[in-house]
Amino acid sequence: MKKVIRNEELYTKMHEAINILCDTVKSTLGPKGSNTIIDHSTFTPFITNDGVTIAENICSDDATINTILELAKEASIKTNEKVGDGTTTTLVFLQSIFNQGIEYVKQGLNPMVLKEELHKSLETILKKINDMQKIPGAKELQNIATISSNDAEIGQIISEVYLKILNKSAIEIIETEEEITSVNYYQGYTINSELASPYFLTNDKDISLDNAKILLVNGHIEDIELLSEIINELLIAKNKQPLIILANSYNNYLVEEVLNISRENNLDIYLFTNDIYGMRRTSILQDLEAISGGNIISNLNNISYTDLGNVTNAIINREKIVIKFKFNNDIKNRILALNEDIKNNNSDKEFIEKRLTMINKGSAVIKVGAYTKTERREKKMRFDDALWAISEASKGVVVGGGMCATLISETLDETTLGNKLLKRAMLEPMKTILDNAGLNYEEIYHTIKNSKEEIIYNVQSNNYENITTTVVLDPASVIKEALINATSIASMLLTTTSLVINEYQNNLHNNELYNTDEL
Repeated sequence: MKKVIRNEELYTKMHEAINILCDTVKSTLGPKGSNTIIDHSTFTPFITNDGVTIAENICSDDATINTILELAKEASIKTNEKVGDGTTTTLVFLQSIFNQGIEYVKQGLNPMVLKEELHKSLETILKKINDMQKIPGAKELQNIATISSNDAEIGQIISEVYLKILNKSAIEIIETEEEITSVNYYQGYTINSELASPYFLTNDKDISLDNAKILLVNGHIEDIELLSEIINELLIAKNKQPLIILANSYNNYLVEEVLNISRENNLDIYLFTNDIYGMRRTSILQDLEAISGGNIISNLNNISYTDLGNVTNAIINREKIVIKFKFNNDIKNRILALNEDIKNNNSDKEFIEKRLTMINKGSAVIKVGAYTKTERREKKMRFDDALWAISEASKGVVVGGGMCATLISETLDETTLGNKLLKRAMLEPMKTILDNAGLNYEEIYHTIKNSKEEIIYNVQSNNYENITTTVVLDPASVIKEALINATSIASMLLTTTSLVINEYQNNLHNNELYNTDEL
């Protein structure tokens, strides 16, 4: 059954939904924010202070509130997807803008006028943020990673890895059952690819292959006869070079025959599958073609020994190949082509940057260890946050702790309603950070405002610091995205006067969930 909710009833539901979401998430903001326990239907309950994870898990039995919650979550989730952080700040801005704006709408203000004024004021603020930002140094980047993760050790590890690789897309963060966190650097081009059979390796240790041959196949290899010329050439050579074959897939009998040939003739042959699809698969093969000097085989009826490429070294295991190589003109031309692709390709820019980084600098894997699974999961989230923060901060930073927003708030007049609402909203991040730390916001704000110098309060060290030398910094892109998305969703909600929901289906769905849990 359809139900229509309008005007005052809808505003009340909106207000309730926004406060449920924002009050829960904003308690985590700042270095002394609190944690939240998440009861998950699939995993065991876990503890986190990761804003986007908490937001994604908030729901209500009330179908109307739940619908509004999903819309409000979009603002924070979009910020996280774009810059990897700022979920909580987004919701702090959203709550303030909406709660102020809805009062004006209730009094009869045209919400479309309010929306237009908000976006005009937003443009002014974004320009002010651009004027305030600066490029950080190595020590400042480490401080940002530390603040983002609320952990000095994580900040140090992330900053060391990032400053060596200089691209977050070439840094992988995974969980390990070991108790200690470790970092592995891979100097070379890494392909995440599985062996066609586990029997190619006798254990889980990495194998190093010097002066290896590589065959690049864009297709399925069906018959061992297709590889006969290559295998024969390798067998008659004085020094039997290792062979790596990368293809889309293989016939099972072919895999068994290659295993037998390899064992009987003491010849190292390893078959890997290229599980990536579409243009990405082609792009990786083209990179490897430039690196090895080999040829990509698409016509499977014509595979020759001369098609093989050469690599100085290959590190392999069951899931990965790391290829080391010597720079040559083909590689230099490939780098130029990839740089050109980055300029012209917005949809797959991160993938292109990752491949370019692997050619130039290599890649790294951070294995996050802890004593328990719950601790490990929570710790990995903080590593993820720190990596995103340091990556975004490298583009430009502003004074953190909510101070950038506070300083801009001081410059805004109240000649327009948009300025009036955003002026107050810009004070909320700092207020929330101090409230979460159990500090007196009014007292600290008064001290900062009346100081002869430009100062900031460092919640972590419980000291006032000069703005020009403070270690409390935030990525400029995070505060900009938080404001953009908060203003966007708040404007959409404020201009909404009706909600149509299928109440029967929502209730039925909830009942099914409860019945499933009981079973």
